[in-house]
Amino acid sequence: MPGAVFLRGDQITLRTVEEDDIEFLRDSINLPEVRAGLTTALPLNAEQEREYFEEQISNREDVNLAICHDDEIVGTIGLHDLDQRAGNCEIGLWLAPEFHGRGYGTEASRVLTDYAFRELRMHRVVARVLASNEASARIWEKLGFEKEGVHRDEAFTDGEHVDVRYFGVLEDEWL
Repeated sequence: MPGAVFLRGDQITLRTVEEDDIEFLRDSINLPEVRAGLTTALPLNAEQEREYFEEQISNREDVNLAICHDDEIVGTIGLHDLDQRAGNCEIGLWLAPEFHGRGYGTEASRVLTDYAFRELRMHRVVARVLASNEASARIWEKLGFEKEGVHRDEAFTDGEHVDVRYFGVLEDEWL
């Protein structure tokens, strides 16, 4: 495992995303099953993924972590748009398709949401989910996030406009 372990769950660890992960990130993000859930439409080559790694994953404004099981990277998770003053952030994740349905996404989301409240002093954590992505919606529902609303036709994926559902949880609801 190339990165430093940052947080631990029962089945997974969350560690830093390292340069050695770029090939996995590129290969996984280009898969139709992953791309469709993220509304990513354009292919990424190794150089573009490296640029994304350097500009986005390595920035100091977001929390970006690799989700690992048995020292193998299975996906990524992050906290974005951290607003320290208001105490809000957005959580997002993706898993390589061969790791879907094993509970890794739910556990990683639980561990990182807990970190957001306990260590970053967030007051509210939100998640956005394409209406067509029932598996992601189930993660947030299982964790106690409330459905806060729907933005109609907010995303375009797989040749059509789709709604985006917003889920959120407040600190006192979580703790």
